[in-house]
Amino acid sequence: MAAPAAKLQEAEKTLDMLEDDAVPMTHAGTEAAPAGEHATPSALGFDATMLVALAMLVVLALAIWKKVPAMIAGALDKQIAGIKQQLDQATALRAEAETIKAEYEAKAKQAAIDAEAMKAGAEEEAKLIVARAKSDATALIGRRAQAAEEKIAAAERAAIADVRKTAAMAAAAAATQLIAVHHDAKADAALIDESIAQLN
Repeated sequence: MAAPAAKLQEAEKTLDMLEDDAVPMTHAGTEAAPAGEHATPSALGFDATMLVALAMLVVLALAIWKKVPAMIAGALDKQIAGIKQQLDQATALRAEAETIKAEYEAKAKQAAIDAEAMKAGAEEEAKLIVARAKSDATALIGRRAQAAEEKIAAAERAAIADVRKTAAMAAAAAATQLIAVHHDAKADAALIDESIAQLN
């Protein structure tokens, strides 16, 4: 790449020298050019445009000789290969992400099914607990009612026994008083004799 640049600089120097040494002249004769016109500089029979074109051709020939297009094509191929590799990696990552997404969706569905099953089980267990609690409460109420009835019956029996005892004691006291009032020693003797006779 240094040779085309050197040739280009050499061509520019030649052009500068030609411009400095330019003398008005004509190709056909020795007449001087009119005062208002400039002569076109030339070197080796080439004007400035042809020299620039020649320098460009030299640069292009050197670029082709040094395989610059192949190097550019190789760099582009490497870049294309890198982009293709990145696309392949992105595709693989996308496939992996879709697989993970499908797994999590399946797990979420299974979790919802499990939650429904647990909810149904909990409802059934709650129903059983409520039924058992009702049964236990009914049995407890029955036992307590029976115990209360038994206590009431015992209290009634005790009250009846107390009433009977009190009545018996009152009757005995009354009988004692009646006997004391209406019976004398003769009546007592007769009763005693009658009792003895019954024992014999």
